[in-house]
Amino acid sequence: MKKVLAMLLAMAMLLVCFAASAEVNPDEVPDTVTSADGTYEVAFVTDVGQLKDGSFNEGTWNGVKGYAAANGLTYKYYQPANGDKATDDDRYDAMKAAVDGGAKVVVCAGFMQGTALTKAAIEFTGVNFVFIDGWALTDEAGNVLNNVAGIAFKEEQAGYLAGFAVVKEGFTKLGFSGGGGGTNPACDRYGYGFVQGANAAAAEMGAQVEVKYTWQYGGSFSPSAELQTMMSGWYSTGTEVVFSCGGNIFDSISAAASANDAFVVGVDVDQSRAVDSATGTVITRDYVITSAMKGIREATEIAIGKSYDGTWAEIGGQNTSYGINDDAVGLPVGTWSLENYSVEEYEALVAAMKAGEVAVDDTNYEADSITTVEFSNVTVLYE
Repeated sequence: MKKVLAMLLAMAMLLVCFAASAEVNPDEVPDTVTSADGTYEVAFVTDVGQLKDGSFNEGTWNGVKGYAAANGLTYKYYQPANGDKATDDDRYDAMKAAVDGGAKVVVCAGFMQGTALTKAAIEFTGVNFVFIDGWALTDEAGNVLNNVAGIAFKEEQAGYLAGFAVVKEGFTKLGFSGGGGGTNPACDRYGYGFVQGANAAAAEMGAQVEVKYTWQYGGSFSPSAELQTMMSGWYSTGTEVVFSCGGNIFDSISAAASANDAFVVGVDVDQSRAVDSATGTVITRDYVITSAMKGIREATEIAIGKSYDGTWAEIGGQNTSYGINDDAVGLPVGTWSLENYSVEEYEALVAAMKAGEVAVDDTNYEADSITTVEFSNVTVLYE
């Protein structure tokens, strides 16, 4: 009975962490601080793309500096050399620099960190590593590295909610543009869930929906003229809304949407708002109709906290995946621009998913697997 009570209490505390508003506003926490002794206790090693990408990197960084600032700890970010051409050696060098700089906890963002992180974790056994969008790691002998916590999310659920919402809103010509070239499991899950949600909504409405689906020009998670041209072509030939799923590729897709008076679904964080770094003013992006979000910041804070409160063993050496039942995925009902799909309808769908009445497939998400799936009310145009 004591074990059951402890488990229920731990689950309740986790839900509170994800559902409650954080006390520290990350926009008010500086990105750089000065340490009296030149060391920095909590470190962040970025994924490809910019630190301030308005998406994955920034969401993770907000968790790092938010936790550190709230707990009086020094913090610093490290970006691997060579930008989107970074190698495993570049990533390892950034991790080593963080440890050499005094880090006791190093948060590494992105699935591409795996090889370098394995090397660093084996070498620096006294440091705890948080692997966001990652998994549990082992050494060559198959021994689990207990100083690495693999933190992942059920992105297919967030994608489902977004796909369902935009079809209920009345859109029938959709698009999905993914980052990582189809090799990023998180983006893969988002896209597969998006189409499932669109199909479910279309089936309810007796409608037929078209989804253009591509991984082109998203391999480096960076904006490009080629991607913007492609998206402009989509929009000009009838696509109404595109799910932008890949960090800074959002810049290209949103530029195309804005120019064509069309819409974007954001990813990872609420991308309908941005803070101008120069003036501190909030910029409203009217073309972002909603965003498929996951609790990157909150999960990062929880994981770092476990390194300090004596509960690291709960996540170290393990795979932890957060989803709808943890209130860790969802849509930003307070800022979305949806007019025909109500908050009440959204909350009913979330409740049905939590109750197991609506199931989202999480097994067939690999990049081109969607071409083998038959959807009753969606035609997927894979490019």
